[in-house]
Parts: sequence; structure tokens; C-alpha cells
Amino acid sequence: MLELRDLQFLSALARPRHFAKAAASCGVSQPAFSMRIRAIEDRLDTAIVKRGNRFQGLTPEGEAILRHAKPILDEMRALEQDILAAKGQVSGTLSLTVIPTAAAYAARLAIQLHQAYPGIVARIATASSLEIQQGVEDGTIDAGLTYADTVASELLEPHPLYTESYLLLAPAHLIDAPRDSITWTEAAALPRCLLEPKMQYRAIIDNVFRDVGVDPEIVAEASAMSTCVSMACEGLAATVVPAILLDSLGKLEGTAALPLVGPELTKSISLISLARVHGLPTVEALKDVAIL
Repeated sequence: MLELRDLQFLSALARPRHFAKAAASCGVSQPAFSMRIRAIEDRLDTAIVKRGNRFQGLTPEGEAILRHAKPILDEMRALEQDILAAKGQVSGTLSLTVIPTAAAYAARLAIQLHQAYPGIVARIATASSLEIQQGVEDGTIDAGLTYADTVASELLEPHPLYTESYLLLAPAHLIDAPRDSITWTEAAALPRCLLEPKMQYRAIIDNVFRDVGVDPEIVAEASAMSTCVSMACEGLAATVVPAILLDSLGKLEGTAALPLVGPELTKSISLISLARVHGLPTVEALKDVAIL
């Protein structure tokens, strides 16, 4: 018979798809982790891992076990949190994964959450909108911040939080005269650093430039918005940033921040979690502080 710890090990392996990383996340050595997986296979008399020089994924039998394991582990975690909540102790770890442009908002949210619920520790990571949706659906992410118009799954419960608007952040020497705004067409003439193409934010920006009929000069691409901002501060390239990020950072020396117009673009950002009758207490606490 499989034990709960077996399911935890298998679930850990499916996330990073790497034995050493999975072992570390479970707090055991790699040899001990591998022996546990082998023991599961011996007990079931079937292979659950495809093996080669490196981890190649789960077998169909392994995938079947994983499908059953995820809701079981999710319910166990909910049970543990519910017991503590019944004692008036809402505590635990909350995994919150957000699109890069929402990182500043997520940081504020984590502070508010800690102030209201000191027992909750928020772990914030950034990922693409697709990765966030998939992670929340399969239970590897508790909640996410993403674009509202990308959420189409009936398994997810979206809650609108705020509207994202956009500014051009550019080295001051690239702006020829004081001005109150800049068009997307004018912005396209400046060397720019943008997020990687796999990011939904990048697709949004590219679509606007395409719609106004320009092909911007891209000098660098990054996985984090902080890199793009750094390049602007160093005088190397302009970038497009959400207004909420600059609200958090304040005035950046040597840069100019101009609203982008022609068109004026906005996007709704939502908090998403699994649609369930009884949500994780940590997720419900997050909703309590995030949704006004």
C-alpha cells in the first residue's frame, strides 16, 4: 500500500523533473530519495519513472498515480490548515506566483497578509501567465496574479484586483525635450530592453507596436522586469513598465517616465485560485486582504 510520504516524493519529482532538486525539496539525500522511488516501484511491481542518463519523465502508470496524489495531498494540506484555523491560528506557507509586472503589487500584498495573519509566510515567484494558470490548476501553486483575459479554465476562480497601465521608462538623455507623454510609434525609435517573448506582457507590448505599424529596436531581453529597469537606469535602453511598479520605486535618477499614448493601453490583473467549496485557509486569508 502506498503511504502519504510516497505520494509527496512522487509529487516533488514531477515538479522540477530532477532527482537532486526533488530530494532537496523533501529534505533527504538523493540516494535516499532514489531508493524510496525504487521501493514504490517494487511494491507496485511496475515502473513509474522513465530512466536514462537523466530523468525523462513519468511512465503512464506514474502519471496515473500522480493524478490521484495531487488531490489527496491538497486535501491533507487543507485539513492541517483547517485544524489550525479552528484554533484561531491561520498559518502555513502560501505559494504565490505572479506575472513579472505584478511583482511590486505582490510584495505589498505579502506585507498586508503578514500584518493581518502573522503565521502565514508568502513565497513569491514570477512566471508566465500560462505557467501560473497550469500551476494553480495542478496544485503546485496556491494562488497567482495574472491577466484577467487569459483565465479561461472553469477550474479557476478569478478575482479582479487592479488595472495595469503602461509607461515608457527611458534614460533621460534619450528624450530630446521635456514632455508629458510619448506615443508608441515614437517609443519604437528608442533602443529597448523588454521581457522574453514567452511572457504574456511581451506579447501585449508587441501587439501594440504591430497595430501601430512599427518594428521596434530590441537590444536586450530579460526574464525579470528588474533587469529592464536597471538598463534604463544605467542609460543603456528604454523599457515599457507598468505604472504600479514606478509607484513602488519612486523617481529613478537619470530617467524619464512618460505615459504611453496612441493608444492608451490598460489590462485587468486578477488573483486566481482553484475554484473549490472549501479553499485553503491561507488562500482565503490572501483573498481577505486582497479583495476589497
